[in-house]
Amino acid sequence: MNTNPNFQDADGFYERLLDAHQSLSREQSELLNARLILLLANQIGDAQVLGDCIAAARETVDTQALE
Repeated sequence: MNTNPNFQDADGFYERLLDAHQSLSREQSELLNARLILLLANQIGDAQVLGDCIAAARETVDTQALE
């Protein structure tokens, strides 16, 4: 799992992501996020890498919850 910044245009990606959510309901926004996650997971494809990413994301959430 690569945890180093690997974006070609991080600001541009973030802007496109925010634009994609404009005028969506909360439910639609959550569906968009879920679909995007599945599309990106399909691009990665490697089960071990995906598992490591899930664990790292969960660890971050768990750590923040304790603060």
